[in-house]
Amino acid sequence: MTDTVQTEAVSGIQIFVPLNKLKKSPRNARKMPHGEAAIEALAASIHHKGMIQNLVIEPEYKGDEQTGCYLVTAGEGRRLAQLLRVKRKQIKKTEPIRCYLDTDNDPAEISLDENVTRTPMHAADQVERFKELSDDKGWGAEEIGARFGVSAHVVKQRLRLGAVSPKLMQVYREDGISLEQLMAFAITEDHIRQEQVFENLHHNREAWIIRRDLTADNVPAHDRRAVFVGAEAYAEAGGTIIRDLFTEDQGGYFEDAGLLDMLVIEKLREVAAQVQAEGWKWADVHINFPHAHGLRRYYPTPAPLSDEDEARFTALSEQHDALTDGYSSYDEMPEDMAAKLEALDEDMDDISGKRSAYDRQIIANGGVFVVLNHDGTPRIDRGFVRPEDEALADPGDDENGEADGIDTGNATEDDEQHETEEAEEIEEDEEPGKPISDSLIRDLSAHRTLALRVALGERPDLALVAVVHTMTAQLFYNQSAGCLEIRPTETPLGGHADGIEDRPLAVEMAARHEAWAGQMPRDVADLWGFVMVLDQERLLALLAHCASQTVNALRLPWDRKPKALQTADRLATALALDVAKDWTLTVDSYLGRVTKAHITAAVADAVSEEAAARIVPLKKPDMALAAEQLLAGTGWLPAVLRTPEPETVVVQAEEPEAEPVDQPSEAEASHTEAEDSAGRSYAVAAE
Repeated sequence: MTDTVQTEAVSGIQIFVPLNKLKKSPRNARKMPHGEAAIEALAASIHHKGMIQNLVIEPEYKGDEQTGCYLVTAGEGRRLAQLLRVKRKQIKKTEPIRCYLDTDNDPAEISLDENVTRTPMHAADQVERFKELSDDKGWGAEEIGARFGVSAHVVKQRLRLGAVSPKLMQVYREDGISLEQLMAFAITEDHIRQEQVFENLHHNREAWIIRRDLTADNVPAHDRRAVFVGAEAYAEAGGTIIRDLFTEDQGGYFEDAGLLDMLVIEKLREVAAQVQAEGWKWADVHINFPHAHGLRRYYPTPAPLSDEDEARFTALSEQHDALTDGYSSYDEMPEDMAAKLEALDEDMDDISGKRSAYDRQIIANGGVFVVLNHDGTPRIDRGFVRPEDEALADPGDDENGEADGIDTGNATEDDEQHETEEAEEIEEDEEPGKPISDSLIRDLSAHRTLALRVALGERPDLALVAVVHTMTAQLFYNQSAGCLEIRPTETPLGGHADGIEDRPLAVEMAARHEAWAGQMPRDVADLWGFVMVLDQERLLALLAHCASQTVNALRLPWDRKPKALQTADRLATALALDVAKDWTLTVDSYLGRVTKAHITAAVADAVSEEAAARIVPLKKPDMALAAEQLLAGTGWLPAVLRTPEPETVVVQAEEPEAEPVDQPSEAEASHTEAEDSAGRSYAVAAE
């Protein structure tokens, strides 16, 4: 029976009441207000399907008289949803609302009953019903979301859950897995793969482990290969990108690693073709740099700029200085000015690049490696020459057939070759027809050597030049061109740690080495003049680079050297070395290669004893994975990588002895003499 608004309260009937005559009941059991999302969802549902459930109301009284309004005992959320529809101009405020009039039951009990005595729909049932709406009615996420008052993204998530294997959905219904774990399985629509991963799970079934196992054969979007190729090109080639709708997946996962590698090689070949157009004989492409290539490498040599380029560079520099006047950074400048400066910088860099060049013979007979950098950009390494082309490529072989200005690896010349060269030099110095005995030559050269030692010991400035020259000749030219018996040794690290030569730090060091090589003369005979004219800052920088190439802090079971390792620790302390900035603790780098005891000790040290105790029952692989998550961001390092704390030395202060005011101290006099000596030395060098 349907009636209009009643003047008398007759319980148990259905009536229609204007919306503006309905009020919230003070006896409503729900004191916490409905959330905005809930009201939005109710409004959307009512708009598309009408109000499925009546409101339960009672008359409002003022004294003994009815006011003509009604209090909503049950259905306050639906009343608020209707008011939202009024605000949206979907209905009028006088819209008749279907209500059930109840004056027999306690309003507070009715309100409590409606909110307590009900069972929410299981999430699995909700997922299946959403999927039916999509499959049977053809509704998209936007349409379904509009009808149920949820966002399209939420609908997509629920539809994605509908793609989980029915077997796993049943396990979820039986509380065998959680909703979070079910979401993890939804990262792929391959039911067979989902079930395989589920069957291989141990007692540790965390969602991140499920996602990791499901994407083990895929390539994350932040991988350098994916960055280089790009999602669009990969998709155009028929590749599929797996997206995780339930977590931040940073672009998803590229499903076909083989296709991705093929696209990387194809794109690198395009880069190689452009580089080979410079005139190089060959250009090889690789995803990873082929460190075992065994080829000699030549570097570019300084080249003068043309008058036109020199003039243009000067003009660009003047423009650059004028624009930057008064600004300390790009951030302070207007956007158009900053853009103009960046363009000027690029033009100046292009011209500066012409200040060094490869010899034409090297280009015509040498080649290039084009590889993929760690950041997803192409890396171009020029100047490599194959053995069969060395004779043609070398523009300046000396009389012994050794190439100048090349990098052939880390080996140094043996003593026999060194002695042979010295003997040849002596023979060249002898005057024909006036033979001198070997014993006399040794006698005289010994006196000269002694004099050189004493003189050099008094000239620290030239000693620095001589040391730098000797180390540079061996590390850059692979020749013992100096008279100082200093033999730097550079130990390759590639055989001790896989992939270390592709790490950012190794790339940075190689770039520094190449930058120096590009400034040096091709012939080692001209190296002394190059080193001699360097100012002290650059001379020390070159010394630092050469010294850094020889550092060896390797701990090898067959090479016990405690004193050297102790010195390495002290060097690390002096440098305030922080390996954590460049080394990441992972299962592959450490946790998967140590015992369970080491793993628990690391977690206890970096996190807490309680956290360590929680992972103790896990099997080794699961323990390592769990520890990786716990230790992420803590900066924890294994003992081998830690830098010792500086040693604290307490020095007792002594009362200084009084000295004559007009006489310099011994230290001051020594310092003054050193300054005078240095000044004289640089004056001589300049002359």
